[in-house]
Amino acid sequence: MSQAADKRYAANLTLYEKLVATNPGVDRKGATMPYTSLNGHMFSFLTKEGKLALRLPTEERESFLKAYETQLCVQHGRVMKEYVEIPGKLLEKTEDLKKYFDISFEYVSSLKPKPTKRKKKAK
Repeated sequence: MSQAADKRYAANLTLYEKLVATNPGVDRKGATMPYTSLNGHMFSFLTKEGKLALRLPTEERESFLKAYETQLCVQHGRVMKEYVEIPGKLLEKTEDLKKYFDISFEYVSSLKPKPTKRKKKAK
């Protein structure tokens, strides 16, 4: 990465952490790819390019895409159907973005928890 890209990533990581801190029930996870999840369902992440993606329910996703003239997130050549790419200007507005972060959190809260893959400890 270039120095400019490194600075942009660092700045966006700081903004992402500020956003995550608005919800005390959420912890940021991931050392190399920062993300949030609940009950085994990821609902936000920061790409290696420093772009934020949020998982939104269908109705909210469609209106968000139109309102902010953005697109679905693409990772490794694959469109992530439920994730919208957050425009940089919106990422800078934590209070405005918090609404969508909370909607994302509520959405994954409504999903059935994924079964754990951890092995049970021997008794």
